[in-house]
Amino acid sequence: MFDRRLVQYFDWWLLLLTLVIAAIGLALIYSSVNAGEVSSSKIHLRQASWLGIGLLVMVSVFLFSYKKLDRWSPVIYTVCIGLLIAVLVVGKTVGGSTRWLDLGLFVLQPSEPAKIGVILILAHYFAKKVSPGGMGFRELLWPLVLSIIPFGLIWMQPDLGTGLLIMLITGSMAFFAKIERRTFLILLAAVLILLPLGWFIIEDYQRTRILMLFAPESDPRGAGYHILQSKIAVGSGMIYGKGFMEGTQNILSFLPEQHTDFIFSVLAEEWGFAGSAGLLILFFLLVSFGLNIAHGCRDDFGTILAFGITSMIFWQSVINIGMVIGLMPVVGMPLPLVSYGGSSVVTSLLGIGILLNISMRRFVKD
Repeated sequence: MFDRRLVQYFDWWLLLLTLVIAAIGLALIYSSVNAGEVSSSKIHLRQASWLGIGLLVMVSVFLFSYKKLDRWSPVIYTVCIGLLIAVLVVGKTVGGSTRWLDLGLFVLQPSEPAKIGVILILAHYFAKKVSPGGMGFRELLWPLVLSIIPFGLIWMQPDLGTGLLIMLITGSMAFFAKIERRTFLILLAAVLILLPLGWFIIEDYQRTRILMLFAPESDPRGAGYHILQSKIAVGSGMIYGKGFMEGTQNILSFLPEQHTDFIFSVLAEEWGFAGSAGLLILFFLLVSFGLNIAHGCRDDFGTILAFGITSMIFWQSVINIGMVIGLMPVVGMPLPLVSYGGSSVVTSLLGIGILLNISMRRFVKD
């Protein structure tokens, strides 16, 4: 028998907010690839197709209780790891990076669904380890292994940005599930001590990107080009922007990757500070709704799962926007629901579908 509470507790505002952000992203993609061109590009149509597929995936998640994901999380995680290994073996190389699998009908970027796979397996583990006193070193060892495996595989592509995102999600979920104070302080000190060693591990081009964060003017036509052109676009938008499809940085093709990683620059130039602040408010609401769903859930798995998905959206948005405005190094990090990319938008909608699923069934108590 159909339970009417599934409709009663459905978060219609979260669905509407998701559709609004996706629509803004579609408009920005259209502007970024068509402004100033005689023959229009069809990239926005491909993105619309991926949005449609993502919405179907999101709706399909409603059909079963999210609690079944608890049981299937080890299988889902294993499949994601298998896809990451397959990328290194038979993956498609573009621009020096091997991040995609050509599956015939479409090209998949396995690092995107891997984020959901890691969140599911960590929620599965942490839900069994929740205690008033918090987790110690022994309890944190297995989650560390579960996150280091995909981190290492993604780093080898190479894609350090997504790899670090997975570690940020892991740290956020562990902190949310609660860590013993003494353990947390020791881990924090260890990270601060070992962090400088990362400088000698990363590739030369990655070190250059970090250096360009502080002095992009030292190489304006090379490594510093992305940051400089992005900051010019953001600053030239002023308060209200130059208007839709009127951004000169975009029209003259000065903006690099304007429809993917640097799409926020297009927004800032065309819609100005007002439009940029508006999108930031929408993302703030999206994160707030996610945290509210986590707070209202009555079981540990659903609570931690909702928080993990929300942290994924939060960190990915912060890293992308921070990169665009010159506060973080340039990494390949799309803006959720806004940047062009099929794997990214489907993964984001899948995550939001899980949030809506948890919201629908939050009245259920084990």
